[in-house]
Amino acid sequence: MQALRIVPTIFCFDTFKEFNDEFKIGKRDLLVTNEWLHEPYAAPLGIEANLICQEKYGAGEPSDEMIDAMARDMKKMDFDRIIAFGGGTIVDICKILALDVPERSIGLFTGKTAPKKLKELVVVPTTCGTGSEVTNVAVSELKELHTKKGIAVDETYADAAVLVPETLSGLPYKFFVTSSVDALIHAMESFLSPKASVFTEMYSLHAMEMIMRGYKEIVEKGPDERLKHLKDFLLAANYAGIAFGNAGCAAVHALSYSIGGAFHVPHGEANYQFFTEVFKAYARKKPDGKIKEAAGLLAKFLGCSPEGDVFGELEKFLNKLIGKKPLREYGMTESQIDDFTASTIENQQRLLANNYVFLEKEEIREIFANLY
Repeated sequence: MQALRIVPTIFCFDTFKEFNDEFKIGKRDLLVTNEWLHEPYAAPLGIEANLICQEKYGAGEPSDEMIDAMARDMKKMDFDRIIAFGGGTIVDICKILALDVPERSIGLFTGKTAPKKLKELVVVPTTCGTGSEVTNVAVSELKELHTKKGIAVDETYADAAVLVPETLSGLPYKFFVTSSVDALIHAMESFLSPKASVFTEMYSLHAMEMIMRGYKEIVEKGPDERLKHLKDFLLAANYAGIAFGNAGCAAVHALSYSIGGAFHVPHGEANYQFFTEVFKAYARKKPDGKIKEAAGLLAKFLGCSPEGDVFGELEKFLNKLIGKKPLREYGMTESQIDDFTASTIENQQRLLANNYVFLEKEEIREIFANLY
């Protein structure tokens, strides 16, 4: 069994200028970013690269329509390398743009079009959540299918992953929390995955410890405390990315794609809604397995008994950082409990295969119902 694989070369710099000094972004590059990132970081350096700003193509999570529009404009440019400088949306889009993109990118996600990589890809994440810089996973909303779907193939790996803590400093508090909670979920789902190895477990556990330690400081001292821990959170997201890139994510992600696709809920926020409820279901079904170790680590930071309702206590703790909403507040109706259950089972087997324990249809339905 393969125990660990890390494909991109990982670089660390304190500032964006230091990154540019080494990578020398220029006319043979395509910089894909947001205007609010380009102006303070790239523009002052006089970088002469082809430029695509995501805002021109729509807001929010990636969609196949957004990718198609960007690919059409990209094909008018002459370049060798893509620099993806942004959050999870930009990173996932660029993993697809580095391929030979057909007229309709939906074929890449449904498996009708075989992926072929054409461009070198450098990823500079500006959130501390997805860990996508080191994974081959790219997720998009598929408009006509009314769902989200991921692709995970060798061709969607970045060639270089670049960590620059400075670029997280402008991340608003809400997005800092939802992205870092996403990293915590990556760490925990990969830890419990049947595909986990002693190597991925090491990354998972270290990411969990770093995130919970940082959260404890923020809860005690206030939101601005996060600015002292940006490097730790960025590294933790990277460690969690390495873990789930090898061992996979599971039911939290599988169920969250329902509200992400239907109501355009940002990825980290959508995962947050399902996080503790899925782990409660796991703990009820198999309390004495590997989940006991994860609960023990969490209990140490939460100050509760590892034999008690650790995931209930985790939910209370996370609500001190940012509140969780019932699914009805996103627009979900009671009738969609059955619809989303069926859609999850039909479309998300890639993720459900990594569950800590198998969840029956009724158990998945119960999670949706409890959160409604």
